[in-house]
Formats: sequence, C-alpha cells, structure tokens
Amino acid sequence: MTVTPSPEARRGTGGSGAVPGPDDGDGEGPVVLASPRAGARAGAPAATHSGAPAGTHSGTRADTTAAGTRAGARPGPARPAGSGQAPPSRGFLARAALITASLTVAGALLGLVRDQSLARLFGAGRDTDAFLVAWTLPEFAATLLIEDGLAYALVPAFSVALARRAQGAPGDPVRSLVASTLPRLAPAFAAVAVLLAVAAPWLVGVLAPGLPDPALAVDCTRLTASCVCSFGLAGYCSAALRAHRSFLAPAAIYVAYNTGIVVTMFTLGGRWGVRSAAFGVAVGGCLMVAVQIPSLVRRLRTRRSRRSAGTVAEIGTEAGPSGGAGTGTPPGQRPVDAALMATVLLFALVRQSQVLVERYLASGLPAGAISHLNYAQKVAQIPMTLSTMLCTVTFPVVARALADGDTEQARDRVERDLVVASWLVLLGTAAVVACAPQIVQLLFQRGAFTAHDTAATAGVMRVYALGLLGQTLTGVLVRSYFSAGRAAWYPVAAMAAGLAVTFWAGAGTVGPWGVTGIAAANAAGITVTAVLLLAGTASGPRGRSVLPGGPRGVPVRARRVLAGVGGPLVAAVVAAVAGALAAGRAGGPYAGPVAGGATVTAVFVLLGRVLSARGGTSGPPSLPLARFLPALPSLRRPFVRRLLLPVRTLVRRLVHAVRR
Repeated sequence: MTVTPSPEARRGTGGSGAVPGPDDGDGEGPVVLASPRAGARAGAPAATHSGAPAGTHSGTRADTTAAGTRAGARPGPARPAGSGQAPPSRGFLARAALITASLTVAGALLGLVRDQSLARLFGAGRDTDAFLVAWTLPEFAATLLIEDGLAYALVPAFSVALARRAQGAPGDPVRSLVASTLPRLAPAFAAVAVLLAVAAPWLVGVLAPGLPDPALAVDCTRLTASCVCSFGLAGYCSAALRAHRSFLAPAAIYVAYNTGIVVTMFTLGGRWGVRSAAFGVAVGGCLMVAVQIPSLVRRLRTRRSRRSAGTVAEIGTEAGPSGGAGTGTPPGQRPVDAALMATVLLFALVRQSQVLVERYLASGLPAGAISHLNYAQKVAQIPMTLSTMLCTVTFPVVARALADGDTEQARDRVERDLVVASWLVLLGTAAVVACAPQIVQLLFQRGAFTAHDTAATAGVMRVYALGLLGQTLTGVLVRSYFSAGRAAWYPVAAMAAGLAVTFWAGAGTVGPWGVTGIAAANAAGITVTAVLLLAGTASGPRGRSVLPGGPRGVPVRARRVLAGVGGPLVAAVVAAVAGALAAGRAGGPYAGPVAGGATVTAVFVLLGRVLSARGGTSGPPSLPLARFLPALPSLRRPFVRRLLLPVRTLVRRLVHAVRR
C-alpha cells in the first residue's frame, strides 16, 4: 500500500523536512533530509559529505549546532548516530492509522455480515455450537500468527534489518532475514496443520466434552486446521510489510478472509450445512496470503535503499537494544532467537486460552450457550479492535526507536498510545453497554435467531464489555515488552495469572449465573493481567521501577497514564447510563442505537474533557478529543455548540455532583 507524501515532503522543503508516508515506494520508508528544520526538530546530525569514515562522528554535532538549528527552534533530544531514518511524523501516523482504520472497519463489518449469515443460515443451536468449537483453531491461529505472537518477534527483527540496510551493512540484511526464517517457518506451519487435522477427535473431546454431536465438530475442525499454515504465512507477510511501513495489504487481510467465508457459506451451505463455514475458513486463509504477496515481493526486490544527498552515512558502533541499528551487529547474527519466539508464542497461546476456558465451561450449559457467548464477544470486541489499531501502526515505530537506541521516543509513544486507546475503547464500551439489546436485535434477530437469543446475547455482551479496557491495555502494554526484540517472560506470567483468575472465577460463577458468569470471569481475569503488565513497565518520578529488578519493558510513567484514563473512565459510566435511558425510550432496532449512540458520544466527550481539564491531566486527555476522533471537529462550530448547550449544562451538573 502506498500513501503519497505531500509535495513538500517529496521535495524535502517545508513541513518537517522528514515527513514520511506509509511507504515511499522503495520499501524503505523515508530518508532523512538535511533540512535545517529537520535538524532542529529531531536533533539529528545534519548530513555531511566530508568523507568522514563510517563509525566516526567528527564534525556532525558541530555542523548540527551551527547550521541545523534555526532561530527560535527548540532542539529535541539527540537521536543516536547511524539511525538513518527520522521518527515518523504525526502526519504519517495519522495517514497510516486512517488506512488501517478504514480497512479494519470494513473487515469488522464483513465479520458482522459473516456472523449474521451464520446466524441466519444455521441459527444458534447444536450445529453452530459444533462449528464454534472448530472456530477455536482460527481464533488461536489469528492471535498466535497474525495479531500478537509472530508479529511481536518479526516486526522488531525486520526493523533491525531495515535499520542495518539503511546504514549500508554488507549484503542485504532484509533478504538474509527472510532466507533464514521463512524456509524454516513455512514447513513448520504445514506440519502443525496436518497434526491438528489428525488429532481433531481428541481436540474436540478436550475443548467441548459436553457436545451432543462431536462428529460434526470433528469434521469442521479438520477443515479449519488448514488455517495454521495460511495464517502463519499471512502473519509473516504482515510483519514484514508493516516494518517496511506499508499498511494497505496487511490491513486488507480480514476483508479478504471474511469475504471468502461469506461467499463459501452461501455457495455451499445448502449442501454442506455448517461445514461450509469451516471450509470458508480455509478459503479465506488462502486469500489473506494472496492479497499480500505482490506488495511483499516488490519490497524484497529492493536490495538497498536509495540514497539521497541527505542520508546519514555513518554506521554507529555504540551498543543498543537487540543488536539493532547503531550497535554494530555482525551481519551473520540471526535477530530472531528461539527464546524470543518461545515467549511471544507462549504469551499469545496463554492469552487465547481464555477462549478455551470459556468454551470448556460453557459446553455443559444448555444448547446455544456457546453461540450466545460467541456473538456477544464478536460485537463487544469491535471497540477494542478499533482502539488498538493505532498500536498496529506505531508498533514498528516503537521497535525502530529501540533499535536506534531512542528509549525516550519509545516511552512517549507507548504512553500516548495507552491514553488514546483508553479513550477510544471506553467510548465504545459505553455505547455497547447502553445499546446492547438494540444492537443485537438489529444485527442478528432474523431467521433462526429468536428474541430469546437476542436477550441472552445482549446480557452476556454487557458483562463482557466490562473487560474491554483491560483487553485494550493488555494489547498496548505487551508490545512495549517485545518491541526490543528480546525474550520477556514477565508478560507470560502476568497472562497466566489472569487466566487462572478467569478459570477459577468462571468455575465458581457458571453454576448460578450461567454464561453471564463466564463473561464476568473473563473481564476479571484480563483486568488482573492489565494491572500486572502496567506494574511491570511502571517507573516512578525519578525513573525507578515500582517493582524490583527494574522495568520489564519500555519504562512507562504509570501515574501519568492512570491520570489520563481516570477522567474518561468516569465519563464512560455516566454516558452508559444516559445512553441506556435514551435507547430504551427511543425503541426499535434502528432508532435505539442512533439515540443511544448520540447520547453516549455527547455525554462522554463533554464530561471526559471537563474531568480531564479539572484534574490537571497532561497529555492527550487534556486536549480536545477532536484531535483523536476525526468525526469530532464539528463540535467546535458555533451552531453545534448552541445545540449542545443543554447537554453541556447537564454534564456540568453531573460533574459537580460526582466531584462532591
């Protein structure tokens, strides 16, 4: 995917002087241009052609001071020598996030179409329960191989390889990385897929021992087992492309995936029944790989990034994290080791094991319980997916900053991601809690999906939504542990502790509360994990860790993050109550979500801003939320302000009551 940079960025004049687009066309991202403004803002050495040998710094700092700082400019922190690439500008991140968001929304909508089609064709009974047991495999594979596990290991590795390529390392580090990893991983993916297909009867017996028709679940499991191979290859391509700052193809994979499932269900559903959905998983997995191959091939054809007059030429020799840029890492050293792969895959496996625990506990409940839990999760997770899409874009940025030795930039980026993602997911959580019955009725209540199914699914969805903040914080924080490309066991332990809470709480509540108790246990377990992960990265006012042994990941100022989350958390509670009242009075599957959503948005935005401002919060929460939500700049217009004046008055009274 290519987002065209502005003319100023192309010419290297105006703007920041180093404004990247998500892809500059040569597979390497932007080069560092030797403009005075770039030197002043980034603190990077100005490009020189003095012939200084690689690894020396003669003249660069003085040249930056003399010619790189314009009057009135505030110099930023110095970047490590030899990084070869400026930090991405906010414009780049905004464009990349917009691309990712657009395709994520499209994929999520197609996912809803997929779930609607499944509910319409097969209802919420024994057949769908059997398929959803088999659906555990693609859920696991997506987490392990696309979204979390493999990406945590490969994105930092490709970031280091790209940094060394930009420095002029011998050979092509990117191609060397592909040659040393892909021939080993591809056969492993295929072997695991075959093994899972053979072991399908045993898997079904372990995952759902109470199923009335295990034979159907076994058939579906054998069909979905192929996704391990296709998802593994798709995840590899996605990690490589994102490290190259190419985001269109990786963001489009779920559009292709869900399209394949929907088309297959409607084509073969009459003859194969619910098995058609399982076969659609296999078809969709192949499409995920197909949409990325052309982009990846184009980028691997570039043996070395094109040099401009302003490219930094020297290769640093100072030690940095992961043997990355500026470390003098030997060309033959493999940047992906077994310990790193073990920790990231084990973390993703333990995290996804929450689904196993839920399905296991729900298998003994009446028919349809697993389906109700599945539909509730799919809808409730949409706010979490949208809130963490920014981290998909910024994870390569954090990894590249650590590869360049710029811990300060990595910390600022992680803290900002935590606060912004929290604002977004809390807004979505309030909307889900307020409008759950109307949303489920609108999306699913047709065909074999009855009003009873709607009520059961909505109740589960409201409880499950209570854990969305924990899910989001976990997704953001874990990237700070693995972005340096080193093995980290603390996240695995934190996730295991959360899983234990989920299991024991679910076992104790499934009897009296049924599937709602399972959803509550999920929320409690993931919240425990988020708290432990934040404590592991937290640093005090003087940069000291709050836990013995120092921060386990990128050091984060926990008080600052918690202060930024507190305001929107209170606003989300008030907005959910107000939105539920509005949705209930509006009535109907269409008017309810509109009225409830509008009320939630207005109350959340206004109350959140007031609470953040009065709390003295620094950073994003104290700024207008319109900077983070593109749809909200219209709130600044005078006529909109007049229309919202009664709501603002009500919000101020609520704030006064809350603060008293």
